Amino acid sequence: MSGLKFGWAEIDLTPDKKVSLAGQFAERISEYVEKPITATAMAVSSETDQMVLVSCDLMSIGWKLVVAVRERLKCNNVGLNPEKIVMSAIHTHTGPSYASASAGRLQNKGTSFRSILEPYLPKDKKYVEKQNISDNPEIVGQIEMFELLVERISKVVLEAWENRNEGCFSNAFGRAAVGMCRRAVYNDGSAQMWGDTNQAVFVEVEGGNDSGIELLYVFDDKKKLTGIVANLACPAQCVQHRLFVSPDFWGEVKKRIREYFGEDIFLLTLCGAAGDQCPVDIIRWVEPYSDVNDPNINRKHPLKRKADPSMFDLEGMRKTGKRIAREIIDIYEEGLDEPQEEPEFMHHVNTVQLPIRRATLAEEEEAKKAIKDYLWEKKGDVDYIDAAKLQRYLGILLRMAVQDKYDTMDVEIHVMRLGTVAIATNPFELFLDYGNQIKARSYAEQTFLIQLANGYEGYIPTEKAERGGHYSAFIPSGQVGHEGGDKLVRETLREINTKLFVE
Repeated sequence: MSGLKFGWAEIDLTPDKKVSLAGQFAERISEYVEKPITATAMAVSSETDQMVLVSCDLMSIGWKLVVAVRERLKCNNVGLNPEKIVMSAIHTHTGPSYASASAGRLQNKGTSFRSILEPYLPKDKKYVEKQNISDNPEIVGQIEMFELLVERISKVVLEAWENRNEGCFSNAFGRAAVGMCRRAVYNDGSAQMWGDTNQAVFVEVEGGNDSGIELLYVFDDKKKLTGIVANLACPAQCVQHRLFVSPDFWGEVKKRIREYFGEDIFLLTLCGAAGDQCPVDIIRWVEPYSDVNDPNINRKHPLKRKADPSMFDLEGMRKTGKRIAREIIDIYEEGLDEPQEEPEFMHHVNTVQLPIRRATLAEEEEAKKAIKDYLWEKKGDVDYIDAAKLQRYLGILLRMAVQDKYDTMDVEIHVMRLGTVAIATNPFELFLDYGNQIKARSYAEQTFLIQLANGYEGYIPTEKAERGGHYSAFIPSGQVGHEGGDKLVRETLREINTKLFVE
């Protein structure tokens, strides 16, 4: 056998009330549950090291959630090291929001969009809370949801740890066309997320795509399959505007995997570097089948295309899930390599300092003017919808407040060796180019990258994207810019290539 122990567990994260759905810039309250959302944990240990990978059907893993789970597990008596837990999100936009879901380490310093906005409010206006959420007993509260997540994620981690038994694994590789770049570039150099490509000024899609699926098939001591790890460079964002709770396409993958392998098989789903990726083909654009209340994806002259079904709807979600599941099954049927014998296992936890992306004085003045002009023209009180419309400018003022105190930010990254496989994490929506750089230069036979892990610090765009602008590349879209992205690549590769693997 491999000398390793593996343990699995899964737990339902679905509350028994309606939820405020995370993601987008419009308030969405769930009407029903399309499929339950879950957290799946895989614990791995040797005589000298350990890790627990937890995949959560959530949009993000706020840093406060990480701290709370570790604190709850700190006094365990079973040898589990809470610092070696990796919690990551699939980035579904049909999961619940919760207290501090999008707050990173620097955003936990007491500032928020609201605190920045309120000093600019005219005397005849006030900021109004989301009354239909906070005062409605049928909707789960933000703090209540946070506490539910802490309790259940802690439980699934402990169960996976206690379920460990001798086992082994085979790593494999597959392909499924799922993730595609969602940023269009125009002839003036500007770019736009979800940009309309049916225009004469359209030049190119800004970035590439990665159709690869990194796979681990895990077996018990009798060579019986117990679970599968799937790492894909695409967020779970097919039905991202809809009014139901759902793990998006990963729920469909899990359903099909269990239909084939059995209901006792676990599936650990990991989102790779995919900050600029989505399941939507912006070249062969297929309109949503019904309104999604998102001005960013409106098309002036939509054309009928012979292409995939709408990737904003259940039909497209199921098509995507089928593609992924079919590839996972095909790779298994074609025959795997023999499980790795006596694989090396190491898990390093590092704190990396990355430079904060800075705003300029000119941008600050532009932001102040834009906020004042908007509030002057706005009729009535102000709420989160207004804050969403002003998020670019409020984010610049928030950044000015932060950068006066901090030059860098601490980022926790995990880098693991599991036989010939490297696994590396980051807490960002990391643009694909950075992930490709790491994979291309890694000495490992296969490299798994997990974004949105152990914190949420927004996007890291490329330098090209910063020049192009728009959401995901604006200053407020993330704490770190391309200089930080370059350093993250260097630090991750240094860890993989000089400490875990030797060429």
